[in-house]
Formats: sequence, structure tokens, C-alpha cells
Amino acid sequence: MEKVIISVLGRDTVGIIARVCTYLSKCNVNVNDISQTIIQGYFNMMMIVDLSGSSKVLGDIQNDLNQIGEELGVQIKCQREDIFDKMHRI
Repeated sequence: MEKVIISVLGRDTVGIIARVCTYLSKCNVNVNDISQTIIQGYFNMMMIVDLSGSSKVLGDIQNDLNQIGEELGVQIKCQREDIFDKMHRI
């Protein structure tokens, strides 16, 4: 399994989850876990996904998600799980 952490942060708007998940589905990326909250109009979502069956490489997915984030007015970060863990270690 090739686990990747995707985080989305920004002002809440209609269709954020749908747009991100539709893109991932088209790339054959499996969503293993997802959590989302909205606090005073700010949207926050974290996903753990599996890229092992993906039709695209991680770099292409990162670029595409950055573009989608710009279109939606949110920030989307996409990192391999091992890098994410090392960056967020106490």
C-alpha cells in the first residue's frame, strides 16, 4: 500500500469534498479514511488515501490537487505518509 496524506484547508464552499473525491476516483485512488470539520466558516479535511492502484504518479496528483485547490479557493497539501509522520513528530 502506498499511503498518502491529503489535507484541505480554507473558507468553506459547496463542493470541496465532491471535487477532490471525484478527481481521486478518476485516478483510481482509494480513500481509506476521511475526516472533515467546519469551524466558523473554515473548512478542514484530512484524508488517508492509497495510491498503489493509481493511474498517476504522486507528483502529478500533487500538481493536479494544487490546481483544484486554486480553483476552489482552498489550500490542498498531498504528502507521502512517511514524510508527513517525520514532519509532525514531537
